[in-house]
Amino acid sequence: MNNQYKVIYFISEAKDNPVQLFLDHLETREQSKILRILQYIREYGLISVLPHVKKLSGLPLWEIRVLGKDSIRIFYIVPYEQTILLLHGFRKKSQKTPKKEIAIALHRYQNWTKQTSQ
Repeated sequence: MNNQYKVIYFISEAKDNPVQLFLDHLETREQSKILRILQYIREYGLISVLPHVKKLSGLPLWEIRVLGKDSIRIFYIVPYEQTILLLHGFRKKSQKTPKKEIAIALHRYQNWTKQTSQ
């Protein structure tokens, strides 16, 4: 059984990569944590990072969670089998996920859907 996953980044119509830009502005330690999680997903699948992923209730979004002091989130979807699309990254500062952050991820997902259907 091949557990290899493909991790792709949302690219805007202006050719920006907002998740990569977010990662580039994090501290090296924080980047390392996220990149390690993404590498585990690529090599071993989503099951391998279970404490770090969570489904958002009632939405098509999932989140990669860096827990503890950092509290970083990256929203993603699974558009195809064994593929995740990274949509939006942010620092979570409160218990509840801000609606604004969810709206950004959903908007990017809609844009991605339009781009891939053309």
